[in-house]
Amino acid sequence: MRRPVAVRVVGPLQWIVYPALAAIAATIIFATPVQLFGLMLPEPVFPMVLAFAWPLIRPSMTAPAVLFGLGLFLDLLWNGPLGLWALCLMGVYVVILLSRNLLAGHEGVIRFAWYMACTLAAFLVAYVIVAVRAGNPPAILALIGQILPTLILYPIADWMLERFDDGDIRFR
Repeated sequence: MRRPVAVRVVGPLQWIVYPALAAIAATIIFATPVQLFGLMLPEPVFPMVLAFAWPLIRPSMTAPAVLFGLGLFLDLLWNGPLGLWALCLMGVYVVILLSRNLLAGHEGVIRFAWYMACTLAAFLVAYVIVAVRAGNPPAILALIGQILPTLILYPIADWMLERFDDGDIRFR
């Protein structure tokens, strides 16, 4: 006689809502005007982790809508052009969604290379849009000061992929 198998159901609350709220909280904390040894806190783009991890975990209709809202939140918080980060985050989501089959089964270095490429491409798009809109390119050192902390966030994306990828055996 077969025994029932315990199914660990991971719903949208665990892999979409809670990480989105954590990204909002972390963004607000890092946006506080605190100086440490004369330096300001870095301002990484925390939702970039979600834009990379969500299409690999499970494509859904909710994730792009939440990413769009997170992008608008970043634009309003950082007083940037409205829709800039929403466009960049959605671009990362679409690229990873379309290349999902290529990334299936890869670990570590390959996924980090894709994360790095997508992050750099998103920042390049943001840089070009801001430069064209303002008529003056932003400072490169400030841009690098935002790119590097965003790249350092990759272990969070890797942890999310390991934690939620096989979270629900109904989707295997």
